[in-house]
Amino acid sequence: MKQVSAKWVLFFFVCFCSAWGGFAQSKEQEALQRKRTELLREINQIQQLLSQQGSQRKSLVTQMEGVNKKILVREQLNKVTNQQINLLSSEIKKNEKNIKELENELKVLKENYAEMIRKSYKNKSQQNRLMFVLASETFFQAYKRMEYMRQFRSHLKKQGAVIQDKTKELQELNQSLLAQRAEKQDLIEENRGIRAKLESEKTEQQELIAAIKQKEGGYLAQINEKKKEAERLEKEIDRLIKEAIAESRRKAAANGSTVSSASNTFALTPEEKMIANNFSANKGKLIWPVERGVVSIGFGKYSDPVYPGLVQDNSGVNIIAPEGEEARAVFEGEVINITITLGKAIVYVKHGNYITTYCNLAELYVKKGDRVIAKQPLGKIFTNKHTGKTELKFLIYKNTDKLNPELWVYKM
Repeated sequence: MKQVSAKWVLFFFVCFCSAWGGFAQSKEQEALQRKRTELLREINQIQQLLSQQGSQRKSLVTQMEGVNKKILVREQLNKVTNQQINLLSSEIKKNEKNIKELENELKVLKENYAEMIRKSYKNKSQQNRLMFVLASETFFQAYKRMEYMRQFRSHLKKQGAVIQDKTKELQELNQSLLAQRAEKQDLIEENRGIRAKLESEKTEQQELIAAIKQKEGGYLAQINEKKKEAERLEKEIDRLIKEAIAESRRKAAANGSTVSSASNTFALTPEEKMIANNFSANKGKLIWPVERGVVSIGFGKYSDPVYPGLVQDNSGVNIIAPEGEEARAVFEGEVINITITLGKAIVYVKHGNYITTYCNLAELYVKKGDRVIAKQPLGKIFTNKHTGKTELKFLIYKNTDKLNPELWVYKM
């Protein structure tokens, strides 16, 4: 009895593992498909934004950024498509094995069924069955023989139903296999196109690098100007945040509140503490500061694609957006300052002891002291008439510490 139970436990365990494996692979395929769809959308967005800039793209730096972004996303798409192909190959191999096992199982079932039919045919007459029962030596034996015939007929019927079910399962598996092979072939063809475009973009990149090196002085001058502008911007933001911190501490002291000894932290009211906690709880879930756009330069240090020895540091993220796009608040808060640098506005929104900063705005929809909610437009992003580029620089601070927006904004 224990041996039988152990066999059944093993049987159900194998069935469960097989079902779970199929479920896990299906979920992985769905996740890869979602990722592929997102990358295709991003490539389409980048292409539209670059096309929008058109012949106005006179800046070598701008052109290089656009090409590099396309190559980066295209390489990710190539990787995801390869993963999908590999997963499909694994599923196809598994299905081929299942089909072979099912065919063998069906063959045995049919042979057994045929043998049972032959035996049934030999004893098909009512007289033979009656004689079989009457030949019993005891009443109990007669009862057992009658029960045997009943069970035999029932088993025969069940075997027929099992064969029908297995045949249907085999047909469905074969159809699934054909669909998987077709899907795999489509992905292979699509990946050929992706690789062809990738090679074309890399050729464009090399041609651009060659053109840049011929005009090395102009390119380096543009890089240096961008670097100086970024440094000026960062110093201005640091100064204003420190002023805001000092002001919050003065107000708290004047109201008799306890102020921490750390001079570089905000003194928060109970309401501000709640907002800060909510902001912190939404790490990785904040909305984008634009409705449409792609990240052109990420957070932190990065090497120049033409001169790898030339390392730059980005204190936020740069987002390219369509012309006319608006910057919007990523979370509820208060506009604590607005400054104008080189004719472009910067909006500072305070969320407790967090600050989000929106740089390079041409028009403003808010003023200092305004309370804002998530998705509320703050202003229109500036479009450079020489390059045709509409770009927002977005930063997040906690007190005076710079944070990586890519870790805070959903799927940035």
